[in-house]
Amino acid sequence: MSSQFLDDRRRAVNRTVARTLVVLAAMCLFSVALVPLYDVFCEVTGLNGKTSSQAQSLSAESADQSRLVTMQFITRASKGLPWSLSAETRQLRLHPGQSAEVHFTFRNLGDRAYVARAVPSVSPSEASLHLRKLACFCFENQRLAAGERFEAPLVFQLTRDLPEDVKTVTLVYTLYEQRVSLSRSRASQQPGGET
Repeated sequence: MSSQFLDDRRRAVNRTVARTLVVLAAMCLFSVALVPLYDVFCEVTGLNGKTSSQAQSLSAESADQSRLVTMQFITRASKGLPWSLSAETRQLRLHPGQSAEVHFTFRNLGDRAYVARAVPSVSPSEASLHLRKLACFCFENQRLAAGERFEAPLVFQLTRDLPEDVKTVTLVYTLYEQRVSLSRSRASQQPGGET
């Protein structure tokens, strides 16, 4: 073989290695940027509005009696979790600044105990900044034995500075199974959740 042929082959291999390294670096950068990009996507589209995962304080401001906002509640269980979650009230109307309480019922339809958590999502996403949850079952895991039923309240407030163009706020709770040891869970000591 000629040295020219070997040099050409070596250059071709070097180019392939360099291109592969560039693609690998781009993939790594994309995976690092994926979470912030997803957050931007959710903010732009209004999907997966995030709410606080801790209790907030009631605002002392008076309710804005000049307008009403419709609050909708949607519940569902993730695939494979034999639970149901339902709101006693699917929809209510309230004034921004007014607090409200809605009760939810959990049911374990399975043949064994499960631990699950209700993960909230708010739409439109800008409303998530104006939803204050004062008491919520979503702050803790819930443990239910087979066939057990549990009721829990959601106490919340939409702040007065909710944008005027927001007429309806939808709060979706999705139940997800939590992979925790049932024997070591504090929730296993009391039906319905952790203390």
